[in-house]
Amino acid sequence: MDISSFLLQLLAILLSARILGELAASVQIPSVIGELAAGIVIGPSLLGWIEADQVIRLMAEIGVILLLFQVGLETDMGKLIRTGVKSTIVAFGGFIAPFAAGFVTCFYFFNLNLLVSLFVGGTLTATSIGITVRTLSDIHKQNSVEGQITLGAAVLDDILGVVLLALLYEFTVTGDVSWINTTKVFLFIGVFFLLAPPLAKLISHFIQYLDKRIDNPGLIPSTIISLVLFFAWLSHAVGAPELLGGFAAGLALSRRFFLPFGLAIKTEDAFSQRIDKQMTPIIHLFTPIFFVTVGLSLDLRAIDWSSPFFWWFSLILLAVAIVSKFFGAFFIKEPWARKVVVGMAMVPRGEVGLIFAGLGSAAGVFDKEVYTSLIMVIAYTTLLSPFWIKLYYKRFRVQLDEIETLVPREDKHSQKIRNH
Repeated sequence: MDISSFLLQLLAILLSARILGELAASVQIPSVIGELAAGIVIGPSLLGWIEADQVIRLMAEIGVILLLFQVGLETDMGKLIRTGVKSTIVAFGGFIAPFAAGFVTCFYFFNLNLLVSLFVGGTLTATSIGITVRTLSDIHKQNSVEGQITLGAAVLDDILGVVLLALLYEFTVTGDVSWINTTKVFLFIGVFFLLAPPLAKLISHFIQYLDKRIDNPGLIPSTIISLVLFFAWLSHAVGAPELLGGFAAGLALSRRFFLPFGLAIKTEDAFSQRIDKQMTPIIHLFTPIFFVTVGLSLDLRAIDWSSPFFWWFSLILLAVAIVSKFFGAFFIKEPWARKVVVGMAMVPRGEVGLIFAGLGSAAGVFDKEVYTSLIMVIAYTTLLSPFWIKLYYKRFRVQLDEIETLVPREDKHSQKIRNH
């Protein structure tokens, strides 16, 4: 491809992602759905202007690394600690049940091979923090009990998902599923997460030192991106996917991250906010390329829409994706109205699910029918879950508000002690 053709394609990707993303947001649909639709429109499914070649995929890879950096940067470990046991139950239930149900459905019911079944189950474990937060914020329930439980669970769910993604990545590289590979990956990930945060904190402390002494507006974004790319390379070097390095770097630089045993190197809140502010435009430039590339990877024309397998697989997988996310919520000691809200808020897959599906497609694990079915399931849960949550609150708002006012006094007293 010559440079002029590439520039024209990049123009089409960025412009279509922005236009359709804004149109989606204007009608209360997550912008990620608009960016996915942009790839479908300009890709082989409709207009056929662009195909996802190696250059575009490399840019998409940078986009997903930066996206995971942002997820880590916005991860609030404090929420997980405050909601404690309930969030942990919801997270593990919402992680294990979809993975097990997805695997059993694919491996035993549809007779797909082991690696495909594992990847499908892994894709169904995802929960989109961004979409969940946006939905709860729109109805002013992000600080409610169910909101805090859900957000804490979503944080832990993402961490578990990233670890699972690293395991599945190892399986695709080696072509084998074995306990030796699994143990090796867990060991590498454990060492990586043990060493990466203090190293990132040290480097960020040095960047902060330079920032106070060098008047250069480009210092923070260039050094932080260098740090993210270094951690991505380091992650790959220990046998994990590159995006795990981006997540670890963001987690370590988060204002809400801490290290045990007093090892934390304090980072000023103002500096952390500057990192967030200056990195956001760069992240928003690259991440749409990833989501458009997911759409480009789809070829709806090549799908046999009359295939019974395609429709049965899509519909059953959709049912599994929705029902399994309620599993953990039903085990917490809360009124049923609140359990249902927590389960519904865990359903949206969004960008996290697309990362799983995209990695599976890029690794050649999914064929076109399986991949398209997964994208449709992710799109449905992402698109319609916020509407179902809002309708549920509209219908049962009185009951939920009554539950909120009936918090036991000892719980309020305990909360005051914790806050103190």
